[in-house]
This record gives sequence, structure tokens and C-alpha cells, in this order.
Amino acid sequence: GSRRPCSRPEKVHPDHSSRAHYDNIEPPPKIMSVILATAGQDDKIRFWEAPSGICSRVLRYADSQVNCLEITTDKQYLAAGGNPHIRLFEINNSSNQNPILCLEGHTGNVTSLGFQRNGRYLYSGSEDGTVKLWDLRSPTYSRSFDSKGPVNSVALHPNQAEIISGDQNGSIK
Repeated sequence: GSRRPCSRPEKVHPDHSSRAHYDNIEPPPKIMSVILATAGQDDKIRFWEAPSGICSRVLRYADSQVNCLEITTDKQYLAAGGNPHIRLFEINNSSNQNPILCLEGHTGNVTSLGFQRNGRYLYSGSEDGTVKLWDLRSPTYSRSFDSKGPVNSVALHPNQAEIISGDQNGSIK
């Protein structure tokens, strides 16, 4: 089969019988059951339809490459970490191509991020040697922890109360 280039997102109508007819009626927005998103050095975030492999949406991430992506558990938001900021995008609102929140506070590449289970908090690690905790109701971080080395990865403990980080010095905290 042929694939469409990512520069032209494809609108997919829901499955319907051959007797169904649409006259200038916009179908309800398609909610993806599986969300596949990719990004990298080209300053773009791409959403893919997992079953078909078709690129369904492209977002521009201006001013930086994208180092990491994370999706909220309710599949409503995608966080993208760049250099040195984090941007939050709505997943199911294809008419809004702009981030709904820009988080400023890191001074180097954001290398890892994640969400607390309820989606209220985001945590991030950076090559600036810090791990930050963000309350998403505010554009500034609420806590910052010094790792004493560039941070490679961060994870939230299953108890939802502890952040674990790994840095380039080989330390796990």
C-alpha cells in the first residue's frame, strides 16, 4: 500500500455502512485507542495510526530538537522535552497545533520526563544536573533537586511519592 507523507495529515472517517451518507457533517473527533508519537532532530512531533502506519498529525516544536516524549495515562496530553524547555500539547484537539503550556526552568537538554498517575504533576531530568517537579497548574517548577551530574533518566516509584534518577556519573538517587 501507499503511504501519505507526514506533511499532509489525513482525516479518517469512522467505519460506517455503505448506506450511510454525510452531507457537510463533520464526524466526531477520532480518539486514538493506541497513541504512537515520534520526534527527534527535525523539530517535529508526529502522531501515527498504529494499525496502518499512516502519519495522522504533525506538530512543530520550534527552537529545539525533541529529546523525549511522554503521554498522560488518560491519553489527553503529550509532554515534549527539548533544549531547555518542556511543552505540553493536547492530543485529541487536532485544530490546536500550539502547546497549551510551556515549562521553563531547565538550562540544558531535557533528557527524561514523566507524569504522576493522575496527570497533575510532571517530573523531568536534564543535562543541567537537576530533577524538577512541576505542578501543571503553574508554568514554573515547584521543586528542584541537584543531581550533581547530567541526568539521563527519571522515573516515578510505584508509590507515586518518590522520584528516582540516574545520572552520567553513574549515580542512582
